Amino acid sequence: MGKEIDDVTTTRSILRFNGKDFYEQEDDIAVEFPLTVMVDGQEFATMVCTPAELDELVVGFLASEGVIRRFDEIKTLTIDDSKGFAYVELVTKKEMQNHHHSKRFIGSCCGKGRQFYFYNDMKTAKTVMSKTTITGQDCHRLMTLMQESSSHFQQTGGVHNSALCSKEGIIVSRTDIGRHNALDKIFGYCLMNRIPLKDKIIVFSGRISSEVLLKVAKIGVGIVLSKSAPTNLALDLAEELGITAVGFIRGQGFNVYTHHERILGG
Repeated sequence: MGKEIDDVTTTRSILRFNGKDFYEQEDDIAVEFPLTVMVDGQEFATMVCTPAELDELVVGFLASEGVIRRFDEIKTLTIDDSKGFAYVELVTKKEMQNHHHSKRFIGSCCGKGRQFYFYNDMKTAKTVMSKTTITGQDCHRLMTLMQESSSHFQQTGGVHNSALCSKEGIIVSRTDIGRHNALDKIFGYCLMNRIPLKDKIIVFSGRISSEVLLKVAKIGVGIVLSKSAPTNLALDLAEELGITAVGFIRGQGFNVYTHHERILGG
């Protein structure tokens, strides 16, 4: 069994092989925690997450799912982390069990083809009109700052990191075992603290999938920087939704995949 050392990591005795010999040592392990979200007495979703900043996670998740648009639409939010439940009471009650929640919507993509959204994504993923620009040097500097900000990644190697940045540096960074959760925590923080987003940047440790790209669009940020790769659907969506996607920020280089006008030389 492991020994809890904080909310998000634990230690465990392991047997390590160094290429020649086996030896015992203590290793840091990321904690995995199920959280069930109840909205107005109805079970809405269960997320497997890192048990930190759970209020931000719930707020960001509900916003990304189209349940709320502003933090003040929540009347009360109570986290019972001993039982793994989050209880949300809305100012205006909504019917959670509706047939639109996972219904697919087919929309156009720049007149070039057809993209698939879930119905709630169609309602909440809006085109981003940000005029923010950054330099290539900014891309590397912000990625380095994001990576250095996560002691839990350095300890365990088992979490994803996300940071909301301005050109000057990190505003808030969050860590979670789920890449989507890390972004929802950022979104929740912004809603709870009324952070303006049109001039901000998301720096992300994982792959830019279509789901990640949609999360960025829902947050309302025009630039996403990743040290990893994008998928083709993510790039199609980025083109349509006005988002600059930059990937493979490693060493001295990177790739700018969409809306190149926001990345300047230097």
